[in-house]
Amino acid sequence: MDALTDIALALDPALFAEYVTGYRLDPWQAEAMRSAADRMLFNCARQSGKSLIAALIALHTATYQPGSLSLLLSPTLRQSQELFRKVKDAFQAVAPGAPSEAESALRLELANGSRVVSLPGQERTVRGYSGVKLLVIDEAARVANDLYVSTRPMLAVSGGRLLALSTPFGARGWWFDAWRGGGDWERYEIDATQCPRISPEFLAQERRDLGEWWYAQEYMCQFMDAESMAFRQADIEAAFGEVTTWDL
Repeated sequence: MDALTDIALALDPALFAEYVTGYRLDPWQAEAMRSAADRMLFNCARQSGKSLIAALIALHTATYQPGSLSLLLSPTLRQSQELFRKVKDAFQAVAPGAPSEAESALRLELANGSRVVSLPGQERTVRGYSGVKLLVIDEAARVANDLYVSTRPMLAVSGGRLLALSTPFGARGWWFDAWRGGGDWERYEIDATQCPRISPEFLAQERRDLGEWWYAQEYMCQFMDAESMAFRQADIEAAFGEVTTWDL
């Protein structure tokens, strides 16, 4: 890579992503790559490319912010490995044949002192980290509330960014609250019909096979009430909201 190309990739993260992947990004992916928001939520259907974009944001951070730490948190070890593989593949694409300063199954350290570390979602594995420049929470809807709360102080001193991505997993938990609530989140919602790599024929078959409830959650980014609940979450909240004048 020549110096001019390197400067262009540093200034335009979307160009960096296309250089690494070899294909044109979807419009929302390019927007997300170029965003400077400190807090971002990706509520996206499966196979929509959200994990790839998260991995590319992490690699761009590591490449062009020397000495930075990007921490990738996933609910399970297998998911951590899958997300980290995207980072390693992208690193080899941007620097073919270039060895990293240090590398393991879940850790990449660049010559500029930057690190990308991928971890399974267990509190004891994440509490020792500080000064995080980028915190990525994968499959965020399945990350427990207490684990999420324990990660936020990692950004206190560094002023780092927080990126959470997931498909919905019921109308509950911190991810649901963050998506429907206020706060300074930049939000992206991409359902399966907006992904050009998923055919209408496949989605039609999935809708028939899975039924409306699962299809809505897995492919249409909708926060569905648990099937076992006697009442919908919205009805429960409305009922409690009406009980405001009782004298206890």
